[in-house]
Formats: sequence, structure tokens, C-alpha cells
Amino acid sequence: MTEQLTIARMKVRPQFLAAAKGVSLARGAVMVQILPRNDGDPLVHAGFTATRKVGGAVVRNRCKRRLREAARLLLPELGRPGCDYVFVARGGTAARSWPRLLDDVKSALISLAAEREPAKG
Repeated sequence: MTEQLTIARMKVRPQFLAAAKGVSLARGAVMVQILPRNDGDPLVHAGFTATRKVGGAVVRNRCKRRLREAARLLLPELGRPGCDYVFVARGGTAARSWPRLLDDVKSALISLAAEREPAKG
């Protein structure tokens, strides 16, 4: 990829609720939701969340930090411009080994991208 994909952070609840209406896919310790915006904005928006089921505040914050770093590494390569992505921590996100967490995120992003691509032929 020749140009760097710009990633903007999602921070307000309506953005997260809108993305929840899109396609979601769970892989291992992460669930990824994607929603194409169709507003002509080339940015990729990314949001990160962890519910109380994951653990206390310290565990939830650790999960979100790990997901932010995984998204920072993988979205420029696998993200689609003009889409919103929400990364939702699951039960094992905090304890998952780093290579396995990266594999989970990468697998989810690849599968979601394949669903969005029109059939060629």
C-alpha cells in the first residue's frame, strides 16, 4: 500500500450504536463490528469498548489498550477507507498472548473485508 490510511477515533456513544447496526464478527478474544459510512470521508474511524463482564476497570482498560495497539498495527493494512470499526473486548482479551490476539484481530478484519468485497466474475 503506497499511502498511509488515516485512522480517527470514535468517542461518542451514537457512533458506537450506529456501528453496532453493521456487520459483526467474533474471533477468539475479540469481536469486530464494521459499518460503511457512505459519506465520502476517506478516514477509517475506530472505537474500542469493553463491558463490565470482562472485569474491573483495570482489566477493561488493559483490554482496550491492547485492542488499540492491535488496531494501530493492522488497520492501515487491512482496514477499508470510509468505514467505522468497533473493537469489543471479550472474556480472554486481557490474558490472551499478544501473537494470538493479533491473529484474532487480523482474522476478523480479513473476514469482514471479504464479506464487503463484491463477487468477481
